[in-house]
Amino acid sequence: MKVAQKTIKFLLIAAITLFTTVNFASESDKKQDNQNDGGRVNTKTEVEDYILHHIKDSHDFSLFSYTSNGERKHVGFPLPVILWTSEGLVTFMSSEFHHNDDGHVIVEKKGLKFAKVHSKIYELDKGVSSINFDEDHHPTNAHKVLDFSITKSVVGILLIGFLLLFWFSRLAKQYKTKQIPTGFARVLEPLVLYVRDEIARPNIGEKHYRKFTGYLLTVFFFIWVLNLAGLTPLGFNVTGQLAVTACLAIFTLIIYSVSGTKGYWMHMLWMPGVPVLIRPVLAIIELAGALLIKPFSLLVRLFANISAGHIVVMSLIAIMFTLKESLGVVGATGLSFVLSFFILLIEVLVAFLQAYIFTMLSALFIGMAVEDHAEAH
Repeated sequence: MKVAQKTIKFLLIAAITLFTTVNFASESDKKQDNQNDGGRVNTKTEVEDYILHHIKDSHDFSLFSYTSNGERKHVGFPLPVILWTSEGLVTFMSSEFHHNDDGHVIVEKKGLKFAKVHSKIYELDKGVSSINFDEDHHPTNAHKVLDFSITKSVVGILLIGFLLLFWFSRLAKQYKTKQIPTGFARVLEPLVLYVRDEIARPNIGEKHYRKFTGYLLTVFFFIWVLNLAGLTPLGFNVTGQLAVTACLAIFTLIIYSVSGTKGYWMHMLWMPGVPVLIRPVLAIIELAGALLIKPFSLLVRLFANISAGHIVVMSLIAIMFTLKESLGVVGATGLSFVLSFFILLIEVLVAFLQAYIFTMLSALFIGMAVEDHAEAH
């Protein structure tokens, strides 16, 4: 119970902190050149830019920012930047960019120069001391490098991964010595049974469900806990990153493609019961559905819903800044608090729902692949 109490306390404190310490602040020092408000984000355009930047991945871990004597301060910690450049591997800490994201801060390592623009790191061309941009603000004298950095999303994945490993290791140990788990394991057990009995078993079938239950449990809890972590002031938006949802969808694609029975592939490539001339056309359609449409629907659904949720929550919080002139400070803050609180409750439900949908569809696709078509007929 102590583990459960600590976890619940953490979530409650995180939810309260969301409304008491959320501070819309500039993540870039460039705004200080154009305004004298210490880099705060006040206008509608600045708020929109901040929200879109916030849902992206980051090379440093910033908890919050504040202004002191007209200077913007960032509270957090740097992360390792690992790049494969024209001269090989280059590493340094993200603090060397000084939270700059518009390319004005140049980092020089091993005779090479780097700049960060819109969360992307560029290597400047030889003999260049500053980065130039075209009319669309794309660098003209620099090129992208292979970026293997430990970003904020990677930190989130590692933290949640170790947390899940700790929780379920304790649950597994209790099953060896007890028939009924105790403590926080009693919270996990009903969810494990739910995924097994309501998702894996009915969609995959009695014959094969045990083989894939481990994967489905991993996907369900990984997505669900990361979704919940994204609602805290830690600012994780891991499941709102297209690369992460694409990897999860590819895992499901590989599993049901490799596990597919002979009957599954024969029905797909040379469908029985239809005219021979139509079979090649149907094969193309079926292959497109299995290899492209199914994984695409998995990755886009999760990515779009989580990203949209973050944008809505932050937009409602921004009401206290965008409407303070028309509603007053008290009115704008009160309206922002009420709307944000209720939408956050909905987002808690969405966090579970998106994990459920991804796991359910994965189980359904796997079940279709491993089904014994001869028995089905």
